[in-house]
Amino acid sequence: MAGTVKAAILRGRKTVETVVEEGRKKAEKVVEGGLNTVDTVVEVGFNTVETVVVEGRKKVESAVSLGRKTVEHVLLHGRDTMQAAVLHGREDVRIEQVPIPKAEAGELIVRVDAALTCGTDLKVFRRGYHARMIVPPALFGHEQAGTVIEVGEGTEGFATGDRVVALNSAPCGQCYFCAHGQENLCDDLLFNNGAYAEFIRIPARIVAMNTLHVPEHVPLEHAALTEPLACAVHGFEDSSPHPGDTVAVIGGGPLGLMILHVAALYGCQVIAVVKHDGQVEAARQLGAAHVVKASSIRQAIRDTRALTEKNRGVDIAIEAVGVPDAWQEAVELVRKGGTVNFFGGCALGTHVTLDTNRIHYSDITLRATFHHTPAICRKALDLIASGRFQAGAFITGHAHLYELNRVFEKLMNRSSEIKTAIVP
Repeated sequence: MAGTVKAAILRGRKTVETVVEEGRKKAEKVVEGGLNTVDTVVEVGFNTVETVVVEGRKKVESAVSLGRKTVEHVLLHGRDTMQAAVLHGREDVRIEQVPIPKAEAGELIVRVDAALTCGTDLKVFRRGYHARMIVPPALFGHEQAGTVIEVGEGTEGFATGDRVVALNSAPCGQCYFCAHGQENLCDDLLFNNGAYAEFIRIPARIVAMNTLHVPEHVPLEHAALTEPLACAVHGFEDSSPHPGDTVAVIGGGPLGLMILHVAALYGCQVIAVVKHDGQVEAARQLGAAHVVKASSIRQAIRDTRALTEKNRGVDIAIEAVGVPDAWQEAVELVRKGGTVNFFGGCALGTHVTLDTNRIHYSDITLRATFHHTPAICRKALDLIASGRFQAGAFITGHAHLYELNRVFEKLMNRSSEIKTAIVP
C-alpha cells in the first residue's frame, strides 16, 4: 500500500512538473507570438498610415488639379456656344448663340467680367455701322476687362487667371505713321470687337502691344474705362494745354465728361457746355468750374464768353459731340490765338462751314484728335489705378447682356446714365 501511495506521489509530481513545464513553454510561446504580432501590427500600422497620408495627398492634389482643369474645360469646351451681341444693322442688335472662340498662337481668350457702353457704340447702334471699326453682321462692343482663361501657344507674359484689360486696337508698328509716333493713324490699325459677350478672343497683335495687366486693387469694371479714357487724354494733350488755362468742353456725354475731368485734374479752369439737366450735376462733380446749359448755340456762345475776362473767349475749346453745329460753335468760343479741338467725329460725308476770316486773322489753331496710342493707353490705366480719376462716377448702371437693347434705347432718350456696365 505504501509503495502504491509513494508511486502515485511520484507520478503526480512528474505530472505537475510536466504541466508546469508545458505551461511555461506555452506561455513563452504565446508571449513571443504576441510580441511578434504587436510588432507586426505596429509596423503594418505605420506603413498603412504613411500610405494613407501619401495617397491622400496625391488624391487631394489630383482633385485640385483636375478641378481646375474641369472648370476651364467646362468654360471653354463644356459647350460649343456662348451668348453674344451681334450687330446686324441700324438699331438692330441681337443676342445670339455664337461659337465660343479658341486661342490660336499668340492669342488669349478672356472671360468678360464687365463691358461698358459708350458714345461710339451708341452712334454705331444708331447708324448701323462704323466706317473703320465695324461692318455688320459682326460681334459688337469694344470696352471690356476680364480674366484670362486660355493662352494660345507661344503667348508670352500672360497666364490663366490674369486680370487684364485688352484695348480695342493695335497699330502695326511698321508703317510710315507708326514710325513717326502717330500710331493712332496706322495704315493697318487692327480693331477688335465683341466685348458684349461671355468670352472674347484677343488677337495676337493686341496681346503683344495693347493688353495690360490690371492691378489687384482696381475693379475690372473700372479698368474697362481704359480705352475711352485714353481717347480723352489724347484729345486733351493734343490741345497743347497749360495749367491755369480756361478750357471749354462742348458736350456732356461720357467722353465730354472724361475730357473735362482730365482737364480739371491737370489744373485747368473748365467750363462745361451741356444741353441736358442730368449732365449739369455730373459736370460739377467731375471738376467743372462753371456749367453753361443753353437751349441755343448763340446763347451758349454768349454765356461761355461772358465767363472769360473781357469776353475774350477761352484758351481751348474741345468739341465732344460730333455734330456740325458744335464744330462751328467751338470756333466762336476761343480767344485770339486759341486752340480748337474737333474731338467728336461726325457722320461720314458731313461738311461744316467755318468763318475763315476769324480763323485767319485771330490766328486760331484747329486740331482734330482720333483714337489713342499704346503709350497713352498705359497712361490712362495708370491714372485709373492712382485713384485720382473718379472711375466709379462714370459707371452709373449695371445690366445683363440680354438687356443690351433696352440700355441703348434708354441712352438714346438722353437719360442721366453715363455708362452702363454690361455683365454677361
